[in-house]
Amino acid sequence: MDCKSLKNKSINELKNICEDIRKQILEVVSKNGGHLSSPLGAIELIVAMHYVFDVENDPFIFDVSHQSYAHKILTDRKEKFDTLRTFGGICGYTKPSESKYDYFVAGHSSTSISLGVGAAKAIALKDEQKKRVPVVMIGDGALSAGMAYEALNELGERKYPIVIILNDNEMSIAKPIGAISRMLSSAMASSAYQKFKKATENVVENFGDGAKYLAKRFEESLKLVTPGILFEEMGLDYIGPVDGHNLEKLIEILKLAKNLQKPVIVHAQTIKGKGYEIAEGKHEKWHGVGPFDIQSGESLKKSSSKTATQIYTQNLLELAEKDKKVVGVTAAMPSGTGLDKLIEKFPERFWDVAIAEQHAVTSMAALAKEGFKPFVTIYSTFLQRAYDQVIHDVCLMNLPVVFACDRAGIVGEDGETHQGAFDISYLRAIPNMTLLAPRDEKTFKYAMEFAYRFETPCSLRYPRGAFLDCGDFDAKPFELAKAELLKESKSNVLLIGYGNGVGRAYQTSTYLDFDVALLDLRFVKPLDKELLKDLATKYKKWFVFSDTAKAGGVGSSILEFLDEEGLCDIELVSFEYEDEFITHGNTKLVEESLGLLPNQLAEKIKTLS
Repeated sequence: MDCKSLKNKSINELKNICEDIRKQILEVVSKNGGHLSSPLGAIELIVAMHYVFDVENDPFIFDVSHQSYAHKILTDRKEKFDTLRTFGGICGYTKPSESKYDYFVAGHSSTSISLGVGAAKAIALKDEQKKRVPVVMIGDGALSAGMAYEALNELGERKYPIVIILNDNEMSIAKPIGAISRMLSSAMASSAYQKFKKATENVVENFGDGAKYLAKRFEESLKLVTPGILFEEMGLDYIGPVDGHNLEKLIEILKLAKNLQKPVIVHAQTIKGKGYEIAEGKHEKWHGVGPFDIQSGESLKKSSSKTATQIYTQNLLELAEKDKKVVGVTAAMPSGTGLDKLIEKFPERFWDVAIAEQHAVTSMAALAKEGFKPFVTIYSTFLQRAYDQVIHDVCLMNLPVVFACDRAGIVGEDGETHQGAFDISYLRAIPNMTLLAPRDEKTFKYAMEFAYRFETPCSLRYPRGAFLDCGDFDAKPFELAKAELLKESKSNVLLIGYGNGVGRAYQTSTYLDFDVALLDLRFVKPLDKELLKDLATKYKKWFVFSDTAKAGGVGSSILEFLDEEGLCDIELVSFEYEDEFITHGNTKLVEESLGLLPNQLAEKIKTLS
């Protein structure tokens, strides 16, 4: 089955196609892992999109795009779908280099409407508006990010033809956009409504709890219209809500929306995990999964190793228990970052602010100014979204905010858009920023205690999953700009590790047939210049290990130091990531393709030493 033949199918045939797609997604994700609940919930929407629109001419734009599995199956990848997220296989997100039917790369949220507006502008300039209409699919959660409203604001003014499908898979849009809908809704704020509400309260006060309950439900039902009012007030046509699993109705409405030749929001309510009862309605647990047993829903991969995220959570809990000034925030990833445990225990001090990294950072800056100690807990790849706020609102003010960069380094199957490669490069350039990293569980505790006491901005990074084995060395408390020499040697070779790179350096040393020195850098900004100068008199060949981009990374920092000190006799080789985006797949296979496995690195060192 492909998208071209869909247009000749009956509704019953289309329903059967949806079930076949649902079955294929469930089978592949249960084996490979991946996103599950969102792709299952979006199948009818995507089939309807392909039935009404022409994917070869109309830009199909998916927000985040993790829900686009059905689109992949319908567009030339059905036979390859079993390679989903595997090394060398198809990507879990839209990727134009993979297929001409994928309009844009997507992996971060809330970009779709801006892309749709841009596409609509291009179509207008080409005078192709009668032939092409951009169709955008965005989830209700993605509407919590300001970028979506920036695009809607312009679209409401320009009136370009575009169809925006709002995939409301929480069964209520009120939670994702919350205060925004209530604030902007002229209906809820009108004096007429407020007078009606007051009169109703006076009447039901005399009729007991039953009447109060009915009045409350009536008010909640009125609030369901607020998304429509919000969009209409912004100058956009609004249709809905509509059952996102009713194919016949969806097709009818999408045809109408397409023919209107104006910006239209189609509000479709869907069920996450639709068709797989175990996952239906479950929000975060089944959003992204590893391999699992379809019958029971039980995970097939259970690791006994404690993850870096679990270690972070435990350490932060201990800090929060002893000091009420410790606060924290995450941006729509409470369980992924481990902050869910803090939110549950200290709901008044730890917050999930939805997909709003910029707001998360700036709000914590104000808390820091008021004397609190904020821990901003965000994946390395998502902190990129708040770069200006880190500079303007934290570092310029020199406020004691801690940035905990989870998922630093290669994250595996999520691929290019999610690899945590750049945080050192983009944070190291900022004045007042201090950068440190633990190498294992023992040093993580010391790193967080240092960050807790530190009175200016700092960032610490840690990997997805467990730390690499880095030997059984004693752990010492962190001191500003102090590295730790773990092992000396009579050779002239020094292995320098930063964060999880210490484990990579240590493991590499076990493949060498000669002795080497091992340094845990601990701080990449500021560097331990005195120790490095001393080591430069003993070791002339330095090899740098860090799960970071080479450009502007740890090796660059050390090279700048060597140049400043005139230490021209040091030969430095960095084993950081080259200047390219890193593909998706099993982490070990990805690292092997990059030549970063310890045995591969050892061979390179033998050649260069």
